[in-house]
Amino acid sequence: MHKKVFIIIISYNGEKWLQKNLESLQQSNYPIQVLVVDNHSTDNSVAIIESFTNIQLIKSDANLGFGKANNLGIKEALKQEADYVFLLNQDTWVFPDTIGSLVLVAESNKKYGILSPLHFSNDATVLDENFNTYWNRKTNEISENIDEVPFVNAAAWLIPKHVVEQIGYFEWMFQHYGEDRNYVNRVVFHDYKVVIVKASKICHDRTIVRNFKKDMLQSKFQILNAILNVNHSLFKSYWNGFISVFGLPKYFFKYYSLLQSLELFFSLLGYFIGLKIKVFSILKTRSSYK
Repeated sequence: MHKKVFIIIISYNGEKWLQKNLESLQQSNYPIQVLVVDNHSTDNSVAIIESFTNIQLIKSDANLGFGKANNLGIKEALKQEADYVFLLNQDTWVFPDTIGSLVLVAESNKKYGILSPLHFSNDATVLDENFNTYWNRKTNEISENIDEVPFVNAAAWLIPKHVVEQIGYFEWMFQHYGEDRNYVNRVVFHDYKVVIVKASKICHDRTIVRNFKKDMLQSKFQILNAILNVNHSLFKSYWNGFISVFGLPKYFFKYYSLLQSLELFFSLLGYFIGLKIKVFSILKTRSSYK
């Protein structure tokens, strides 16, 4: 019996990729339904999506970012009785057996909380650089086809309905960066596994470019992630966040000038102090994950 799988794509000025992305999904061997949440694109994205008559489209009046837009899509999918949601980046494409391979493994073990395919670059031959880093950190080779990892980015996540119902949705405190790591921490806290299915693959067409403002924002959310990580005590979580205040500028010094590294340090220190002051709000958020 086929399970009801909703593909959820967040689009934002993605006309460069959407045609190939959506066409690849049309070739899936496994029956799927596709739901796109458009984050108020200003290019031709909406017209491309609407040219596919069998795709559901939710138009947002503002750019909600990754997590909040996905929350809209996930809620709508569950409302339509989805058994699984597959979160897929707009700059990717899939293969005919991508979805079916993931569902087959998910059905074999209800403790698989997040299932990811292999992520290849746009040549379909070389692994995506960031993905390869996450895969190399695997903690357990469950089988010839399945590896357990502490984290994998949310470019292509299959999540079972029962996991969403227990874990909840993406945390609203994150703005485009860090939501996936926070979600993984919560999944692991509830004793689910994050796994990579080697029989399944996608291609991720992206170029990673350093940007100081982006790295600063990601660094702040890395500190927030450390503090919200319910796998550690509150004291240890704050300590890990404090260590990152020093460690992140040290890491980025190889990319930026001394002046920028100092700017990053003082910005992160101020951000950390702000989170320290909001300890009761942090406690409330952490408690909601349990």
